[in-house]
Amino acid sequence: MHAAVAPDEQRRATPHRNVRAVLARRGFRRLLVARLLSQLGDGWFQAGLAGSVFFNPERAATPLAIATAFAVLLVPYSTLGPFVGVFLDRWSRRTSLMVANLIRAALVVPAAAFVWFGIQNVIFVATALGVIACNRFFLAGMSAALPHVVDTPRLVTANSLATTAGTVTYSLGLASAGVTFGLTGTEMHPYGIVAGTAALAYAGSALLLRFAFRVRQLGPEHIAVVPVLRAIADTVHGMVEGARHLLRRPSAAALMTVQAAHRGCYGVLALTTLLLYRNYFQVDDAGAALSGLLPVAAAGAVGAFLAAVITPWFTRHIGGPRWIAALMGALAVLVPVLGLPYREALTIAASLLVALATQATKIVTDTALQEQIDDDFRGRVFSVNDTSFNLLFVGGVMIGALTLPANGYQPASLVLIAVTYAALTAWYGLAFARRPLDASPQAAR
Repeated sequence: MHAAVAPDEQRRATPHRNVRAVLARRGFRRLLVARLLSQLGDGWFQAGLAGSVFFNPERAATPLAIATAFAVLLVPYSTLGPFVGVFLDRWSRRTSLMVANLIRAALVVPAAAFVWFGIQNVIFVATALGVIACNRFFLAGMSAALPHVVDTPRLVTANSLATTAGTVTYSLGLASAGVTFGLTGTEMHPYGIVAGTAALAYAGSALLLRFAFRVRQLGPEHIAVVPVLRAIADTVHGMVEGARHLLRRPSAAALMTVQAAHRGCYGVLALTTLLLYRNYFQVDDAGAALSGLLPVAAAGAVGAFLAAVITPWFTRHIGGPRWIAALMGALAVLVPVLGLPYREALTIAASLLVALATQATKIVTDTALQEQIDDDFRGRVFSVNDTSFNLLFVGGVMIGALTLPANGYQPASLVLIAVTYAALTAWYGLAFARRPLDASPQAAR
C-alpha cells in the first residue's frame, strides 16, 4: 500500500523536490535504467531498419511504400495487443519484461543480417515485426509496473521523467545512428551494423531486470497461475471486463480518445515530414535527406524534455485535462502557421511543438490510467491504449499515403489537420476538461 500524502503537502511540493523524491526510490531508478537501455536499442534498431527501407539509394521512397512498411510492422501486433495485455495481468511483470527483451535481442541478429545483405523478404519482415511487437509489450508492461516503485501522488512526475527520458534516449539512439551513417555513407552494411548493436542494449536491459527485482515486485498483486492455453481461452472474457472497467471511468476513456485522435494526425504529419526531406527539401540525395532529419529528431527530443519539465506544473495548477485541451488548441493554430511556408527551419520548430504535445498527452494519459485503473486490470487497459495509439498512427500514415504527393507538398492536408485539432479541442474542452478526474477505490485509498 502506498504511503498517503496530504493534499496540502502535495500542492506545496515543487517539481524539483518531486523529481528528487522520485529518483530517491531505488526501484524507480533501476526500472528507469532498464527502460533507457531498451529505448536506446530501439533507436539503433529502428534507425538501421528505416535507413534500409526509407533511405535506400537504390529504391524510391513513395508514400505508399512508406505507409505499407509502417502497416506491416505495426498493424499485426496492434490488433493482437489487447490479448497480449491479459498476460501482463496474469504473469510476473518482471519476468515478462525480461523475456520480451531477451526475445528482441535474439531476433535482432537475423534482422540485422538481412539488412546487411539488402534482403527484404517474408522472414525479414517477420523478424522485424517480432522486435517491434515485443517493444510495445515491453512499454505497456513498464507503464503497468510503475505504480509499484513510485508513490501515487508523484506518478505525474515519475511518468514525466520516465517517458521523457526514454524518448530522449530513443532520439539519441537515432541521432548517433544518423551520425554514423553520415560518416560511413548510406549503404546497407552500416545499416546492418547499427541495427545489430541494438541486441546488446536489449540483453543488458533484460539482465538488469532479472537481478534488480524480485519475481513479484513489479506486480500484478494477484497472479493467476493457470496453463497458457486456458489463459488464451480466457482472453476475450478478460478484455470485456477490462473494457467495462474503463467505461466506468469516462475521464480516462476520454483522454485515451484524445491521444488516439492526436496520433492519427501525427501519422499524417510524420509521413509528410519524411516525404518532404526525402523528395522535396533534398531531391535525389538519400544521404542528405537522412542527415537533414537529424535536427528534426533533435527537436523532437527537446520537445519531449520540455513536456517533462512543464507538464507537472500545469497539471498541478490547471489540471491535466485542461492542459491537454490547451495543447490541442495550440496545435490547431501552430500546425498551419509553421507548416504552410514549407521551410526546413519552421518544420523543425513544428516538430518540437508536436513532440511536446505528444509527450505531454502521454504523460497525463498514463498517469490517469495508473491512478484510476485497478491493478488487476491495468495491463489490459494499457495494452488497449497502446493498440489505439498504434492503429491510429498507422491509419494516419495510410491516409497520408492515399492523399499526399510523392514530395509531401500539399497545403490542404495541413489545413484539414488544423481543423481536426480544433474540433478535438472543442469536443474535449467542452465535455471533459472541466470535470475532475475519476478516482478508483485503490487510488482513493
